[in-house]
Amino acid sequence: MQSFRYIRAQNVEHAATLLQQQDGRARILAGGTDLIVALRERRLETDLVIDIKGIPEVDELTQNAEGLRIGAAVPCYRIYGNDSVVQHYPGLVDAASVIGGVQIQGRASLGGNLCNASPAADSIPALIVHHAICDIALPQTRRRVPVEEFCIAPGKTVLGRGEFLASLHLPPPPPGFGAAYLRFIPRNEMDIAVVGVGASVQLDESRRRIIAARIALGAVAPTPILVSAAGEALVGADVSEAAIARAAQIAQAAARPISDMRGTAEFRRHLVGVLTQRALNKAIERASRQTEQAA
Repeated sequence: MQSFRYIRAQNVEHAATLLQQQDGRARILAGGTDLIVALRERRLETDLVIDIKGIPEVDELTQNAEGLRIGAAVPCYRIYGNDSVVQHYPGLVDAASVIGGVQIQGRASLGGNLCNASPAADSIPALIVHHAICDIALPQTRRRVPVEEFCIAPGKTVLGRGEFLASLHLPPPPPGFGAAYLRFIPRNEMDIAVVGVGASVQLDESRRRIIAARIALGAVAPTPILVSAAGEALVGADVSEAAIARAAQIAQAAARPISDMRGTAEFRRHLVGVLTQRALNKAIERASRQTEQAA
């Protein structure tokens, strides 16, 4: 591994200032499960590693009337180990529980998974369908960006000089809300998604009609994508196999997969249709249970 300096940031402003001073020659350490490997293999070079884990703001997981805030360094196991998060943000729990293996989940963070900007990242479709917003820190200010706009190319994000992801904010789920994330991998675990699909729905009080929906895809385009048209096609529709199949067809049309050693473009497009239908059915099932509990 190359040599580099290490600094434990005192607060958010300190970390952002260090980043700005290094002019692109610094890296943020949150979980480190990707960064340390990349540095060891010399796929990345840096002069400075800035450890943000000791900053309370980026290591806090809080839920209140304003929603859920996940610090960028919060490890995955704390997501699925929180009963309230499990109840209210099920799609996020689906994703956090399949990133790497159990050992990786003890260290890896959703913030790091997002900033890695892999087209196949498991967390990103789930974050998108939960309407997540990125809280980006600069030395003197903050800005907010929807998760679906955060990744701009494989391995690239909207983060500029002196900026880093401080936290993620998810609004409180409305009544009758349900979400799910599903993926296809060749192995049982510890693999990268060939296709990943996140879906969320909101049902009316009768549990028969969809009043809002979101569908997001991973591993089938240069970045994870929100398929707005697929969600919009479900709004106002009765819960039915026909409506779900129509949304799945729209999602398939929006996919832009490639062929590689892990699957052909045709196979990936087929999987988009299958997984979209399954994720929607799972989200609807969960939304129905939420509606029943509220009744």
